Amino acid sequence: MIELNNVTKTFGQTRALKSFTLTCGGGKTTVLIGPSGCGKSTLLRLIIGLTEQDSGTVEFDGMPVARNTVFALRRKMGYVIQEGGLFPHLTARQNITVMAGYLKWSADRIEARLDELLELTQFPRDGLNRYPVQLSGGQQQRVSLMRSLILDPSVLLLDEPLGALDPMIRADLQKELKEIFQALKKTVILVTHDIGEACFFGDEIVLLREGIIIQKGTPEDLVFSPTDPFVTQFINAQRSPLESVRAK
Repeated sequence: MIELNNVTKTFGQTRALKSFTLTCGGGKTTVLIGPSGCGKSTLLRLIIGLTEQDSGTVEFDGMPVARNTVFALRRKMGYVIQEGGLFPHLTARQNITVMAGYLKWSADRIEARLDELLELTQFPRDGLNRYPVQLSGGQQQRVSLMRSLILDPSVLLLDEPLGALDPMIRADLQKELKEIFQALKKTVILVTHDIGEACFFGDEIVLLREGIIIQKGTPEDLVFSPTDPFVTQFINAQRSPLESVRAK
């Protein structure tokens, strides 16, 4: 579904990605994990065409992500940025339907899609007319997810979607998100810095460091068969990865 081949990206003097190659299979959840500054968010921005690689190729379903294709391809991708990125001057309904309105969907079609998304995310209908500041953190994330799903994209890109939530809400939303991923059977690429969260969600985990892949594999591979001392160091610096693996 998504392929990056020998991709490099530099910001000033910082090389964010170094001859980076990765394939993300269709219908699976791939989790990008690693310390801050390792290139995780940059990868998502390259896939959705918000920034351009210096060299190499980025392809979505066999089509290069380039200036002449990016707008069409973005309609096939849902993107949830850190902390949701809701427009504060728009209601939840307006945030969710902004792209459908831009594409001139009929009112009936928008309402039908809204009904599907409300059921999927368990978001209360009476919350649609509230502004983001009037919603809880968990509700804001549900609105962000619905906005990313409104056009029924093939791929979901999520950049630390739960990072700003308190632990109790985060745990509940992790469970709900996983159920949504399984129900939709879409290709998902999720960025997190939390190994427990990565093990909980990921069919495949890609551990990055300084713009390169240190190890790629199942959660069990990383926990029980590390290929580099950094893998064990990264896992041991966090809490309860084994519990997350066993819970899958």
